[in-house]
Amino acid sequence: MVEASSAPFTVAVVCRGDAQARREAQPQTSRLKVVFEALERQGIAAIPAVYVEDELEDLRDQLLAVDGVLVWVDPISAGQRRTALNRLLEEVAAAGVFVSARPEVIAKMGVKAVLHATRDLGWGTDTRLYDTASVFEAEFPSVLTQAGPRVLKQDRGNGGIGVWKVEVLDSGAVRAQEARAEAEPRTLPLADFMAERGADFADGGRLIDQPFQPRLPEGMIRCYMSGAHVVGFGCQVIRGLMSADAGPPGPRIMSGPDDPQFRALRASMEHDWTPGLVRRLEIAPEALPVIWDADFLLGPKTADDADTYVLCEINVSSVFPIPEPAPDALARTTLHRLAARRRAQG
Repeated sequence: MVEASSAPFTVAVVCRGDAQARREAQPQTSRLKVVFEALERQGIAAIPAVYVEDELEDLRDQLLAVDGVLVWVDPISAGQRRTALNRLLEEVAAAGVFVSARPEVIAKMGVKAVLHATRDLGWGTDTRLYDTASVFEAEFPSVLTQAGPRVLKQDRGNGGIGVWKVEVLDSGAVRAQEARAEAEPRTLPLADFMAERGADFADGGRLIDQPFQPRLPEGMIRCYMSGAHVVGFGCQVIRGLMSADAGPPGPRIMSGPDDPQFRALRASMEHDWTPGLVRRLEIAPEALPVIWDADFLLGPKTADDADTYVLCEINVSSVFPIPEPAPDALARTTLHRLAARRRAQG
């Protein structure tokens, strides 16, 4: 273990937990053990920092005393949001501590609205954004009836929460299937389904609308990134939005960044799509998270039988598990960011 007194940098690794988890946190028993080990291989002293809703003062003191903060906290967990943590992280960043990912970056990248903002980058499709209930009510019925099955997504969420496949039946009703685990499909009038979605616009919420991808049964490809570089892939047969008889999801098969199966996807991510993303969202390249991922579904085949890819989500808040090469990659990115910040601060 690298001692903080001898290391050039100290980094706090933040996860959600309770008071007992905060008292007993140790790198060697953390679910992020491989991240702690990778940071220490780079000579960085890494300490656990458990986020507890009602113990923010202790966490503030801890984060203000380190050089950097790396965060693994979902936006929604057991009904809890991370609003208080976001405020604290912005305060810590304003004090000169390196934070990844900063809440302001998550608010641009880690929301479903990014699918609409970047729909013309090459990973996009016919994506609509409804920013009010009245716009949704006016536009969605005709889109659904004319364009075929659609997938509606709440702007914020994880674990399939608030992601719906909607299709019109011969009866005129719709079948609605939520992507979260154990959700059963429902048949109901379109007006009733849309009325339920009214709650999704509370507190500035939005809905994003994409066409359902028929190749969904072939699986989802998760492209793991550290900064602007691909650090691995995860391929998984998923069951969200599938019928109840589709069976359980398959394991996520991890591979490194040089996986020949995804050579074209890597080239697009590194040379076209990620540079386009930072330009479109006005994010500095050095502000890209030290670990993030982009989830893709297979789109229509090209004329020469090559795969295309359709972006369905970007994950920023809590990306784990990760491929074997990724911990060392994120540790190197962290070291580079910390060193650059120290040089800039003189």
